[in-house]
Amino acid sequence: MQKHVDVAIIGAGSAGLSAVHQVRRFTDNYLIVDGGELGTTCARVGCMPSKVLIQIAEDFHRRNLFEREGINNGDQLSIDDAEAMEHVQDLRDTFVDMVFGSMEPIEEAGKLIESYARFSSDNTLEIDGETVSADNIIIATGSSPVFPEAWKKFGDRILTTDDFFELETLPQSMAIIGMGVIGLELGQSLNRLGVKVVGIDQQEIISDIKDPVINKVAIDTIGNEMTMWLGSAADITEADNGKLKITAGDNSIEVEKVLVSIGRSPNLKNLGLENTSLELNENGIPLYDPTTAQCGSSHIFIAGDVNGSRPILHEAGHEGRVAGINAASGKITAYQQKTPMAITFSEPNICSCGLSFDELDEATTAIGEMRMGPVGRALIMGKNKGMIRIYAEKHSGKLLGASLCTSKAESLIHMLTWAIQNAQTVQDLLAMPFYHPVLEEAVQAALYDLYAKLDVDKTHPVQLVPLK
Repeated sequence: MQKHVDVAIIGAGSAGLSAVHQVRRFTDNYLIVDGGELGTTCARVGCMPSKVLIQIAEDFHRRNLFEREGINNGDQLSIDDAEAMEHVQDLRDTFVDMVFGSMEPIEEAGKLIESYARFSSDNTLEIDGETVSADNIIIATGSSPVFPEAWKKFGDRILTTDDFFELETLPQSMAIIGMGVIGLELGQSLNRLGVKVVGIDQQEIISDIKDPVINKVAIDTIGNEMTMWLGSAADITEADNGKLKITAGDNSIEVEKVLVSIGRSPNLKNLGLENTSLELNENGIPLYDPTTAQCGSSHIFIAGDVNGSRPILHEAGHEGRVAGINAASGKITAYQQKTPMAITFSEPNICSCGLSFDELDEATTAIGEMRMGPVGRALIMGKNKGMIRIYAEKHSGKLLGASLCTSKAESLIHMLTWAIQNAQTVQDLLAMPFYHPVLEEAVQAALYDLYAKLDVDKTHPVQLVPLK
């Protein structure tokens, strides 16, 4: 006799766990199935261990400012890379344990199956040779690093983020292929920790920056610290000394290790989608409504990295909650999507929110900007490099988006994202209080520059709001 559940969730990552916490509000008759390594990509090999390494690198790099501040003997500091990696792994394990803790009620209820599921129809799954039918099914299988087949022959000298954080010591030299978010973050951190690093990307942009002005600022700023070869694809061959020879355009180098960070691919290959009625896009991903997570008019929902849309933890959590509620509540509700926001934890941070530069209408958009050079708080911190660019409608001042390359932009971007989601204007923000001296004053300056370019009523000073 086949087992029947109200909701089956495939994948116990960030999206799947967010979904199951909603499903449990409506029914106890559910299953969550995952045959991979538990603990979420974020906690095991993504957001969290990378930020630990970034923090270590930032702390060690700070010694370069000691002399100007009258702090002596900074040049005698050294890094114990084995101890550093052990610290990364210890905190990584702590974060994974936190995830396991949130899963305990699910495991204790016998609702977790550590195996792989495959569709045999829209409403049935094959799990360990048994058939499970479900009124609704949520696909939350996540993604995996893209890894060219031809490079597998180089063995453990080629790394992805799935195995990088298992290193016990750091190599003396490393090539980072792919200067997206993760490649840039880890590349700069390793360079700061004394590894000879070269970052390579066949594109002439880093961190997927859409604003060409911010892209140039970011490349110039970070490029002064670490070597980057942009605009040519990388080729890997054997060197005579056991190292790998990396060639990109006219450049070549021999390194001990290579980190491949050229993107992630949705985990859909063995899911049996061909046995469903789902319509797929050109990349084999089910078509779905992002406001409901529903695939067409089916009883199948999709959430998280696997949908190929916004592979970021807070988005996965949001999508998982939407999928969970709609799969278990008995009705389909459309929910407002969150304003897009992206953060690269390099130094300076690279951040964006709202509409990207390539989505703007040049004729109706005004752009305000501020370089960080003269910003007082940034000068005091020794981090006065970078730039802020903010976009708004010319005729109304309504905020549309922003692109930042500056220290502490991870905080500044939240302020701008919240303003965009609340449909605020440049005038609204300039009427807000700004303390002195803080980095937020750079945002204020960019807003003033933007305000001067708006076609709005300027009868009253923008800082003052007349009482009604």
